[in-house]
Amino acid sequence: MMKLLAAFLFLPLFPFSMVFNGLLSKLGNPTARFMLLLAWPQFGVFFLHAQPVPEFFIAWPLLSSGFYALRLLTVRDLGLWAGFLACSALSLIWIANPSDMPMVALWFSIPPALLFLLSGALERRFGAAYSGLYGGLAGSAPKLSGMLVMTLLAAIATPPFPGFFAMLGLLHRTGIAPAVLFIWLLWGWAAIRLMQGFLSGSKEPTPVNDVGRSGALLFACLLGVIVFASLYLKGGAP
Repeated sequence: MMKLLAAFLFLPLFPFSMVFNGLLSKLGNPTARFMLLLAWPQFGVFFLHAQPVPEFFIAWPLLSSGFYALRLLTVRDLGLWAGFLACSALSLIWIANPSDMPMVALWFSIPPALLFLLSGALERRFGAAYSGLYGGLAGSAPKLSGMLVMTLLAAIATPPFPGFFAMLGLLHRTGIAPAVLFIWLLWGWAAIRLMQGFLSGSKEPTPVNDVGRSGALLFACLLGVIVFASLYLKGGAP
């Protein structure tokens, strides 16, 4: 029973997810947030190992995930958005196949963790990572904009990123496909609204130092490795 309660905390289901969100808000350093998000769900997978998840329990993860997916539509701060997306995605681990849970947790946590790093990059340049606060980022910082767009696409599980294959695996479960598809749709809708606020707008672009070529290349290589790994492992399955 204690292991199951710990799993509620580390694979954050509402209201236990408030502990996770509270820790993220206390950690102002983007790198610390990055490391926390990568490690946090793996503890949950460890505690959930060999713990049977009854069928009637599935509604709770779906409702928790849907709740945070809806909250994404109202959030404009990139760091807060990444935290809510992580809560929404990690809730779905509860309905994954037990043997797939460690990899699903990894695939769902890497993109939001990278968004924390990009949030830090925007805060250093503009003072805040807030969508709609400054327009025309695509013109003033094209490499940073490209990194942001690609990471958002990975975060909302578009192909060929690994989250896409993880979501396909969840859709195989009988009876929950409509709910999972609805949550997936909300992720995409929220990401488009967020990107519009960062990349477009009528305001004059603020002069800013863009990400260096080496940094952008390293980021692109990292995303490439993630895509290759997801395609290689089990032929693209999580």
